[in-house]
Amino acid sequence: MAWYAYCISEKLAFPELARHRKPVPMQSLTGISGNQIFLYPASDLAVIVSEHNPQENFDQQAARDHARVVGDCFKLSTVLPFRFGTVFADDEALRRSIRSNQRQYTTHVERLRGKAEMHLKVMVEDCCLQQPLRAVSAKDNVGKEYLSNLRETASRQRERQTKGRAISVQMQRLFSPQDEEITCRTMDNGKMLLDISHLIEAKCVERYQNKFTTTRELLKDCQMQLSGPWPPYHFVHRLTRPHTIAPGIPA
Repeated sequence: MAWYAYCISEKLAFPELARHRKPVPMQSLTGISGNQIFLYPASDLAVIVSEHNPQENFDQQAARDHARVVGDCFKLSTVLPFRFGTVFADDEALRRSIRSNQRQYTTHVERLRGKAEMHLKVMVEDCCLQQPLRAVSAKDNVGKEYLSNLRETASRQRERQTKGRAISVQMQRLFSPQDEEITCRTMDNGKMLLDISHLIEAKCVERYQNKFTTTRELLKDCQMQLSGPWPPYHFVHRLTRPHTIAPGIPA
């Protein structure tokens, strides 16, 4: 039987696993395609899974169901979310994967216990749009104009990176997260967008939200959005790569 995996949690968080070595149904919680959710015991960990038909392709509803299950489990305990589309071919594949990563998973559960992820979107004007680059024709692609354009493009990219780093440092000083993940990209509307994930103590969510309200009022040149608290997606995905990819989900 194939298992679809949602997340890893602490076995102690689920008293129903105390006397069981086999998967136990998790009451009142269904997963993708309405399938029953099971708690799969694995040493000191519990893997939240549901049965999976290998012929079934995933869609946007499946992605929403995946996020819903992870979110519901996050309300009960520390979780290490699996990437959407993680499928184990059978019981042996699931047990083998957990055994081989047991130490890493246990370490991450301990590190993330009592933590939550907050997600900031910060949009600012692109600092390099005042003077657009001159178009260079194909016949000029080995000439001085072409090389000059390359240098100017590289210079503007460095300027954007500098501004992005300055904003990220400012956000770090304001919110004082325990860890962070940041990406920066330019938008079609001529703005720069920073996606910032902050790892914080779950008990400090309200204080973080209040700080966001104050910061948004002070930084008039930035458009800011906040969401969360979320399970710590950005801080565990490098360790929860899919063991087997189900059809329709790219690696």
